[in-house]
Amino acid sequence: MTQTTLPVFDETTTTEDMDRMVRNAERACNFLKSIAHEGRMMILCHLATGEKSVTELEDLLSARQAAVSQQLGRLRMEGLVQPRRDGKTIYYSLTDDRPKKIMEVVYDLFCNDD
Repeated sequence: MTQTTLPVFDETTTTEDMDRMVRNAERACNFLKSIAHEGRMMILCHLATGEKSVTELEDLLSARQAAVSQQLGRLRMEGLVQPRRDGKTIYYSLTDDRPKKIMEVVYDLFCNDD
């Protein structure tokens, strides 16, 4: 994982810099709110390994179709997952690497017991 340097707020910080930071903070908060649910987080963990059908996600999560569909709908509305239909089966995948990167950090901080 690459090391990122956080911004420094000092006398050289311009109004434009602050405006950009506020916009970015808003985008980040919306993203974090969309994944701040254990069901959605588990769905993203499973999708980080590749595309899954709704039925596969139901089985992996031991959850009812209605619950999985509700969480997928929220993730879809937030632009984090995308559907693909193949006949009667709907498959979901991540729209980009952001959720996978976050899941890697979460796993490292909370799940990796090394």
